Amino acid sequence: METLKDKKVLVEYPCKWEYKLIGESEKHLQEAVFELIDIEYEFVASKVSKKGKYKSFNLTLEVKSDEHRIDIFNKLKVHSAVKMVL
Repeated sequence: METLKDKKVLVEYPCKWEYKLIGESEKHLQEAVFELIDIEYEFVASKVSKKGKYKSFNLTLEVKSDEHRIDIFNKLKVHSAVKMVL
């Protein structure tokens, strides 16, 4: 039986892609994005956690391929300012 997990979504590149970044400091997240992303992007505040410790932001940019999209994700997820990337 084929599951949803087994199906690969077909994405036509280049396309706009949005990452959700979560961290403790807007300033440090902005610096991380500036340091890691060398193409035009949009960085917009999204939500703040109930106790105010974590903040989330939407990072939107154009990705050229699956590899490009995954490379950006991997760079973001290992940066110390980024607690989580979705």
